[in-house]
Amino acid sequence: MNNNKTMAYDKLADYKAQHFLWNVDGSVATLTLNRPDRKNPLTFESYAEMRDLFRELNYCEDVDAVVIQGAGGNFCSGGDVHEIIGPLVEKDMKGLLEFTRMTGDLVKAIKTCRQPVIAAVDGVCAGAGAIMAMASDIRFGTPEAKVAFLFGRVGLAGCDMGACAILPRIIGQGRATDLLLSSRSMSAKEGEDWGFFNQIHAGTEITEAAQKYAARLVDGPTFAHGITKTMLHQEWSMTIDQAIEAEAQAQALCMQTEDFARAYRAFVAKQKPQFEGN
Repeated sequence: MNNNKTMAYDKLADYKAQHFLWNVDGSVATLTLNRPDRKNPLTFESYAEMRDLFRELNYCEDVDAVVIQGAGGNFCSGGDVHEIIGPLVEKDMKGLLEFTRMTGDLVKAIKTCRQPVIAAVDGVCAGAGAIMAMASDIRFGTPEAKVAFLFGRVGLAGCDMGACAILPRIIGQGRATDLLLSSRSMSAKEGEDWGFFNQIHAGTEITEAAQKYAARLVDGPTFAHGITKTMLHQEWSMTIDQAIEAEAQAQALCMQTEDFARAYRAFVAKQKPQFEGN
């Protein structure tokens, strides 16, 4: 995919990923970080490919939900020490800013694609891996999941890829401050109690649980789900009055869809509505 293209793909079922695994079943896509021998670290190339892929999802017709997971019992150990951190030490300010903006663009692409994104987090979920889980719309964990924002351990600030804005909104300011300053791991129990994890499943069950959840979403009114995701993101910076007006306009838009009419006709006929996403 290419930064200069506004619409490279309208169907992604056959997309051939270069730096991770990509599979589409029905309209649920599963993205698997696949370097299990090193706990699935990211590289410059995998960052860029994921950023471009999530951007393309806005124009894609055949994917309505995405599951992100890691191979081999771990989610993601963050940026590869040798392939990212080592080279960053040698970069000048222009090169460093290009990198930090690229990583932030991955978060923006995840947050602003129309598809719900479900993170299935097992084992190590650290650094940029923790950020990817944080940026997802729904997070499932396992009892073995350990989420750590490790930036302080390598001499960096915790304000990476939107962490200081997004994490407090999920788990609260005090808890986020603790994790971002101490770089300690958040246990699965803490993550569930604090609202970071929506559900906890055994490691052998988490992929199936996340995919089943995604499948339920894609059986629903997917156009409306996209509007819900957009408003959840955009209303962070709105006043209450602005949010109410924006939601009035968004809901009126949804009321023009065939799915809205289908739901009414199904209710009258005492049937379950069959949504088609239009």
